[in-house]
Amino acid sequence: MEIPSQYLDRAVGQFAQLPGIGHKTAMRLVLHLLKRDKQDVDAFADSLHELVANVRYCRVCHNVCDGDICTICATAARDHATICVVESIQDVMAIEATQQYNGVYHVLGGVISPMDGIGPQDLEIQSLVDRIAAGGIKEVILALSPTMEGDTTDFYIFRKLADYRDTAITTIARGVAQNDQLHYTDEATLGRSILDRKPFTTKY
Repeated sequence: MEIPSQYLDRAVGQFAQLPGIGHKTAMRLVLHLLKRDKQDVDAFADSLHELVANVRYCRVCHNVCDGDICTICATAARDHATICVVESIQDVMAIEATQQYNGVYHVLGGVISPMDGIGPQDLEIQSLVDRIAAGGIKEVILALSPTMEGDTTDFYIFRKLADYRDTAITTIARGVAQNDQLHYTDEATLGRSILDRKPFTTKY
């Protein structure tokens, strides 16, 4: 389909690069923006500029934040001796929504996936090991999605932490369906999986 405006074509192309957005959906979104007041569109564009310019990553857990440390890591009332290891920021939000967990997090930024060219060195695994090595951590909860890549990453982390015998390594209960992404799991199921966690084992 030929687009009669180069500006419209460029905007559609940018929207179509977003995950889950096809060309038709991108066109619908751009045409919707064209109907909005200029003030609304400017506010939309400004929010994106501010997002890129100002959002940072917590130097402790790698969650998103506006400062040097995220609000979760900065909250004294949280259980800082318990670390929940997750794949993405979306998983942090999903677990927080259950209101069943009061520890802190560690965001890996993905999972080991040789098919996608992602190895342990591409993830925040060493920084996790460094946190455990610093002492004071009683439990590490492996809360990665129950996929082949997630299980591979679980096992790799388990091996990396094997020497820290004072730190228990647990995993969430398998209430989350196999091959499902963690952040797509409903809050009740995810909450139960956190509460019913068990010692990590390489045998399922």
